[in-house]
Amino acid sequence: MNTAANAAVASTRHEDILVVTIDNPPVNALGVDVRRGLLEAIEAADADPAVKAVVLLGAGRNFLGGADIREFGKPPQPPALPDVCNRIEASTKPVIAAIHGAALGGGLEVALGAHYRVALGSAKLGLPEVLLGLLPGAGGTQRTPRLIGAQAALELMLSGRHIGAKEAAKLGLVDRVAEGEDVAAAGLAYARELIASNAAPRRTSEGSALADRAATQAAIDAARADTAKKARGLFSPLKIVDAVQGALDLPFIEGLALERKLFIECLESPQRAGLVHAFFAEREAAKAPETRDAKARAIASVGIIGGGTMGAGIAVAVLDAGLPVTMIERDEEALARGRANVEKVYDGLIAKGRIKPEAKDAIMARFNGSTAYDALAQVDLVIEAVFEDMAVKQAVFKELDRVCKPGAVLATNTSYLDINQIAASISRPQDVIGLHFFSPANIMKLLEIVVPAKVSADVVATAFELAKKLKKTAVRAGVCDGFIGNRVLAVYGAAAQAIMEDGASPYQIDKAVRDFGYPMGPFQVSDLAGGDIGWATRKRRAATRDPKARYVQIPDRLCERGWFGQKTGRGYYLYPEGARVGTPDPEVEAIIDAERQRAGITPRSFTDEEIVRRYLAAMINEGANVVHQKIALRPLDVDVTFVHGYGFPRYRGGPMHYADTVGLPKILADIQEFAKEDPLFWRPSPLLVDLVERGENFASLNK
Repeated sequence: MNTAANAAVASTRHEDILVVTIDNPPVNALGVDVRRGLLEAIEAADADPAVKAVVLLGAGRNFLGGADIREFGKPPQPPALPDVCNRIEASTKPVIAAIHGAALGGGLEVALGAHYRVALGSAKLGLPEVLLGLLPGAGGTQRTPRLIGAQAALELMLSGRHIGAKEAAKLGLVDRVAEGEDVAAAGLAYARELIASNAAPRRTSEGSALADRAATQAAIDAARADTAKKARGLFSPLKIVDAVQGALDLPFIEGLALERKLFIECLESPQRAGLVHAFFAEREAAKAPETRDAKARAIASVGIIGGGTMGAGIAVAVLDAGLPVTMIERDEEALARGRANVEKVYDGLIAKGRIKPEAKDAIMARFNGSTAYDALAQVDLVIEAVFEDMAVKQAVFKELDRVCKPGAVLATNTSYLDINQIAASISRPQDVIGLHFFSPANIMKLLEIVVPAKVSADVVATAFELAKKLKKTAVRAGVCDGFIGNRVLAVYGAAAQAIMEDGASPYQIDKAVRDFGYPMGPFQVSDLAGGDIGWATRKRRAATRDPKARYVQIPDRLCERGWFGQKTGRGYYLYPEGARVGTPDPEVEAIIDAERQRAGITPRSFTDEEIVRRYLAAMINEGANVVHQKIALRPLDVDVTFVHGYGFPRYRGGPMHYADTVGLPKILADIQEFAKEDPLFWRPSPLLVDLVERGENFASLNK
């Protein structure tokens, strides 16, 4: 019998149990109708003497998927989620949360407001608010530690990770894991048991997991120290630690008030705006014009040409997605090395206890190698990852044109080269696309999907579908030297070189960039990637370089000495005995001084703030050019590229979002000021000038 219903929440009586079903597609987000419906259902259950227990469950694929992103940025409508969770907990009848699919963020907080929790094996639980610059704000920071202890609660909230039903049961986050797929049956069975044993409501707010005060305080102190180190520059993680300290020190109601105060501080932090922008930008970047109408081709097998670091990394990414891989190398020796490069990744995971040896065996059973291109006759997609040389790549594509079946997608992993030229060299340019992976390809999230002039729309759609399978963040890019990321990198890299030649040390520049929020500075990155890679690119471009453009020769001097960075034991930094972290090198500083004298430059000092202003102005200006020339569809595509591929601090949203927060007139004024020294390098982007004249920002172009 139906006793109550609104559009998003329906209540049905099963004898003396009220089953309350949340139905708010697509993910059962906690919109205002869901909040109202839950409140009404609990009130009705409390008021009905015939109801002895309440079961909460979600229709569709999830229990509750957290806050409704459609309500972001709008004035909040009552009831607030903390009030809903408190009212559920205050129920005089036992409330059971029956969880399947996602119970994330506010969804898990609702389940914590319930008195008992049962989960199906498919359940995914988590408090991922930290990823949006927030903290759990509906009692999560107060109930979770009281239920499972401070250490486990802090790990869950500070990582934002999702956990499965078994781990949740082990932690005590859920009471039991039910067999089967029927969530209503699991909830009803548990409710009947509780009624039969006369179980009373068991309130999470009264949980005793913080009883050992000394151990709890030690766990909070350890988390605070670890967070200060790991989440350097981030706002919300330390607020989460403060909230859990409140759970230990304060009565529950006062703890909730502290949580609310800290939640609002996070809400008003510019970091939250940056993280929310990054969150939405990733979703938007995955929507390219070609993906709207064209249907992706089926990909059931993949060929990879080249077994070096990049080829092996791509092979691992593809194998991890469950697809079979055929690797082609020029001879048996190179093929054995390629296979060993792939196995090395899995051996590393075994050594860390992440996978078992039999899992590696199962994965490697899908790996085949050959020295003959004919082995690719039946694959659906080929990714070429050979040396960055046009003639070499065209020779590979000639072979692919010969052996691959009609309709096979032919992808190049080039970082810079003209894909139109590669496509034009074969008889099926419509099947050629760029898939620019970032090294190490099995770890780095970014995948630039480079769209040449003659490619067919379904090939582009296939590339985006593949990115999803590989769990990559895809960005659509047009063809130019360096596409989005490496093209912009070349410009702000040149700005960093000029700052160095003008007087700042590479070590000061790296520190200033790290303090801004990057994990590494540009000279550390150069040492990690290998100075010889940039050197090869500079030599390739030497013939076309504008003779009037400033050219800093310092990196060439290091490369001429064979100092390529970590792999040679020295670059800008010294790496004694294979050290991963470098130490400053006085000989490098001497080379820089000599180069300044040769170039007739009198060194001057820079503040860290001046370094960052120049570094970012160069990045933002070239980012604007990339959008202006339609290499990137929107500013958000530039943001996603830099957050996922180049270490730009996520909490700042990306360079174009950051420019909006600083104000485009200020960025333009900086560029005009720097142009007094070097008008050729510091040419304001026409797009930047136009936006400032119109009083608009980059965000206006994302709509």
